[in-house]
Amino acid sequence: MGVQSKSAIAKGDGTFIIDNVSLAEPKADEVLVKIKAAGLCHTDHDSLNWGKPIVMGHEGSGIVEAIGAEVQNIAIGDAVILNWATPCRNCFQCNLGNEHICENNSPVVAGANGYTDGHAHLEGTKYNGKPIERSFNLGTLSEYALVKASAVVKNPDAEMPFPAASIISCGVMTGYGSVVNSAKVTEGSSVVVLGTGGVGLSVIQGAKVSKAGKIIAIDINSNRLELAKTFGATHSILADRNDKGLLQAAEQVKKMTNNRGADYAFECTAVPELGAAPLAMVRNAGTAVQVSGIEQEIVIDMNLFEWDKVYINPLYGGCNPEKDFPKIVEHYRSGELKLEEMITRTYSLDQLKQAFEDMLSGKNAKGVIVFD
Repeated sequence: MGVQSKSAIAKGDGTFIIDNVSLAEPKADEVLVKIKAAGLCHTDHDSLNWGKPIVMGHEGSGIVEAIGAEVQNIAIGDAVILNWATPCRNCFQCNLGNEHICENNSPVVAGANGYTDGHAHLEGTKYNGKPIERSFNLGTLSEYALVKASAVVKNPDAEMPFPAASIISCGVMTGYGSVVNSAKVTEGSSVVVLGTGGVGLSVIQGAKVSKAGKIIAIDINSNRLELAKTFGATHSILADRNDKGLLQAAEQVKKMTNNRGADYAFECTAVPELGAAPLAMVRNAGTAVQVSGIEQEIVIDMNLFEWDKVYINPLYGGCNPEKDFPKIVEHYRSGELKLEEMITRTYSLDQLKQAFEDMLSGKNAKGVIVFD
């Protein structure tokens, strides 16, 4: 029979509507999830301008409503966290352990089937009788989501609030994983975090979990810097909007780090002009990490690489969902990692316009859509 699902649908022209889509019964390798909460990030707003109709949303948590015949390890009634980087577990990258850049299923890796062959994953979701794509193969801004089994991870804490679980899906995983999996921050080291929104706060928490000795938060918003301190920042720098490349802030960082620079610096602003800024913050042989997914062409002064500095651009914090999601939940259970405290406000689906406005104006560290 399938279900009707109230959904946020991007029209592709910068606008969206709230309307019903129809979802088929799960195929053998699919799972139908009743969405209970969906986190919001700037990528969701970007999807309004992707030039095609799309069921929005790529962060979410919920309850399994139905499963396909071949689905194992997931049962009806399970609380689950959704994962947008669905691995095939058979390709070159998956076999190397890089499930987040799967060559067959990734919705963002150029050449992967999920990127070039939209119809392969559209058959089960329809709008006005025609197949419609789901954002990042998920579409969590909807009462239900029909997804591949590899897109869901059972939450080991069945009592965990769904809003807190939902933000693990992307923002928390990206920040935490960039620290723990990608940069491999070491105990006692110094860390700089540029931008203290939801992803930046997750970087700060990842650094705290990694027992970094000094965590320096940089932002142009003094309120956000105060919030960053409650999440683990030990020092803060209020940046000047006119500080090109944050070079003046970098001088302050050096003074805080024995005139060398930090061991690690993480860019979490999504501002293209700041793509090279973490290089200015780190010492010789330090590691600069571009977390926010800047894809525009930028100019980098190669002097910033002197000497032996490493610059990495990880995707999704090197996520291995079956391993990383339970680790994050465990850190949450132990009190090492704050999730509810990151959520500034929750909204209904009908309040999505307001939620976007609050996100874009900087009011929210994290906004979450909740479903009855």
